Amino acid sequence: MSQLVETETHPSRPGREGWAPLPRRPRPRRTSALLTIRAGISKRSTLTLAVLSLALPVIIWVTVWALGVVPGKFLPSPASVLDAGVEMAKSGELFTDLWATVQRVLLGFGLAVVVSVPLGLVMGTFTAGQALFGPAISVLRYLPASAFIPLLIIWFGIGEPSKFLLLFIATVFFNTLMTADAVRRVPRAMIDVSYTLGATRGEVLRKVIVPFSLPGILDAIRVNAAAAWNFVVVAELIAATEGLGYRIVRAQRFMQTDKIFAVLIVIGIAGVTFDVMIRLLRDRVGRWAV
Repeated sequence: MSQLVETETHPSRPGREGWAPLPRRPRPRRTSALLTIRAGISKRSTLTLAVLSLALPVIIWVTVWALGVVPGKFLPSPASVLDAGVEMAKSGELFTDLWATVQRVLLGFGLAVVVSVPLGLVMGTFTAGQALFGPAISVLRYLPASAFIPLLIIWFGIGEPSKFLLLFIATVFFNTLMTADAVRRVPRAMIDVSYTLGATRGEVLRKVIVPFSLPGILDAIRVNAAAAWNFVVVAELIAATEGLGYRIVRAQRFMQTDKIFAVLIVIGIAGVTFDVMIRLLRDRVGRWAV
């Protein structure tokens, strides 16, 4: 009788006797933290990997030079590059060129930050701001900055304005859009709760949106600062008389590849210094960000 009731209650349930047994899987082996997704690693491992990251390109460079795969005229040895850098430093030209380049980056990219951050806040906060500025910036960001060089020379001549304006054009549009994206990541619930507690629109902007999005804004500035250092060499091709880009072009004329490599290393060190400074600022003002 009980079997009849069970059959009537579950008429479509298949018989369990025909099921295949579950496969037996071996116990998962413990893997190293280095191969575990998003797992923290020790400071010693971090330092070791960082040193390896810097040493590996140098090892490849020395190996290629020692094997003679590339003639020494085109690929100098690390020792000759070091000697060239020391020679330029002793003459003072390296520091003069570095300071000229840093000034152009600070002025051109600094102007881009001053314009793009408020504009990005407006676009990320207000739908009307996105509708007003979004289409134009979406088009302008695809125009190559180097294509503006002839116009900049015509409008501003071959002096300093054309150089830092090129950096401005190369970074302002991307930094605006990335700032707007950081602002849009502010949870809507935080804004609604702020209004519920009696905050005004200005207070929500100052005390909720800006603090929450500030770490993301600084991350965007870090990314685009690298673009500014990339374009500064292009900017210094415009009739410059000093600067790291000018020094590279001058060394190219005389086939001084050791000096070219030395200047490239200096550019890399200067760019990393900028990046570390912005990262420290980000960690200080955005400690609440994950």
